[in-house]
This record gives sequence, C-alpha cells and structure tokens, in this order.
Amino acid sequence: MAKKSLNEMSFLDHLEELRWLLVRSTSAVLIMAAVTYFFSDFIFDTIIFAPTSPNFFTYTFFCDLSHQLGFADSICITELPFVIQNTAMEGQVNIFIWTCITAGFILAFPFILWELWKFISPALYEKERKNVRVFIFIASILFFLGVLFGYYVIVPMSINFCATFTISKMVQNQFTIDSYIGMIKTSVIASGLFFELPIIIYFLTKLGLVTPTFLRKYRKYSVIVVLLISAIVTPPDVVSQIIVAIPMLLIYEASIFISVFVYKNKKNV
Repeated sequence: MAKKSLNEMSFLDHLEELRWLLVRSTSAVLIMAAVTYFFSDFIFDTIIFAPTSPNFFTYTFFCDLSHQLGFADSICITELPFVIQNTAMEGQVNIFIWTCITAGFILAFPFILWELWKFISPALYEKERKNVRVFIFIASILFFLGVLFGYYVIVPMSINFCATFTISKMVQNQFTIDSYIGMIKTSVIASGLFFELPIIIYFLTKLGLVTPTFLRKYRKYSVIVVLLISAIVTPPDVVSQIIVAIPMLLIYEASIFISVFVYKNKKNV
C-alpha cells in the first residue's frame, strides 16, 4: 500500500507513525547496546574510568596550559582523592546493562535522526526534503562533538571539583559506582543534546515558534545560565570557566544566526 500524504493522514495515522518510529529507534539502540557488550572492557577501563587518573588527557592539557600562561602549577592536577565503590548487590549488573544501553543510544543516534527526519519530512517543502543527507550529517556531527565536549571537558572538571571539595578533613570521598557513572552519562548525553540546539532552533523557527528577536532578547539570560553552569562544573578558576563557557555561548550565537537565515527565507517565500 502506498504511503499516505500528510494531508491524508489522520491523528491516529500520525500516532501509528510515531509508534513505529519509537519501535525502530529502540530496536536500533538495543542492537548497538548488544554490540558494545563485546567491547565492555574497553568502554569501562579505557573510557569511563580514564578521568579518574591524573594522567587523563584533559588534566595534562590544563597543566601544560597553566605553565604556558604563567600560572605555574595552579591548575595542575596531581591527585584525585576518592575511591569508587559498589554498595548494592545487583549494582554492577545494573550499571553494566545501562552503560551498554547508553553507549548504544550514542552509536545509534544517526539512525534515530533518520527516523525523526522521516517523521517530520512530510511537513517540509520538497527542496528541504532533498537535504536529508546534509541534515543527518550535520546533526550527527554536532551531537558527537557535544559528546566529546562533555567527556573531555565537563566530566573531568566535574570529577576534579567533586573529588577535591570537602567540608571537613574528617570526611573522605567514597563515591558509589552508580553516582559516578550516572554523572558521566548525564554530562555526556546532556552536552550532546545541547549541541543540537542549532538544529532545534532551525525547526522551531520554521514552525514560527521562535524568532531571532526572541533569541536576542533572552541572550543575556543565556549568558548568565552558561556562566552559572561553567562555574558549577569547573574548579574555581577563570581559565577553566572560560574554556567551558565559550563553546556553549558559540552554540547559542550560531542558533541565532540560523534563526535569522530561516526567518528571512520564510519572509521571502
């Protein structure tokens, strides 16, 4: 049977399309999660627990940067005084399963984007539907860049802050495995999705829900939010906060530029 056009589809037809989108996307995530099972040792030892070592790339990079800026060893990290422990009987099993699912979601993200594109494409012009490859490529690149930013910037700075912060010398930092990995998953996924902001703004502007004027109006509030986030996840030094804040502000400015471009095209149609 030929696929119905957008005008021919009822509300239930849209729900049916959405249901199959979720089914296919979930299946893709589970398949990729099964694949990551065979690389679980590498994922845990080389990726997840790597930021617990002072020799992690980000820490050494900041130390070298500190020397170049004339700050000596002010932001060098020589020790991360904490241990990771498991306190639940099934704790490591649950962590293993959900870590594989998270990794599966990251790897399957381009396919999920493809499914989303198929779902929303009937509402787009023919010329826009032809740009599917460009959309998938740019959106995937932005997401993976966000994941890398979260892993190499947000995560190590958060770990360093939490590991070195103490209310008293009487208290030792002993983090549970679920809180440690939960922080990594949240930081990486949230950062990846935040980097999708230009894509989101593109579609919101096309739908008329967002305008460049609106984004410019709330720019000052976005700067405050970004600075607060960078202050929370980084050590109390200006260099680290700037390194976190600049990419996030650039993403927001890029979103404004995209909104302006889309808004002008809409007015010219």
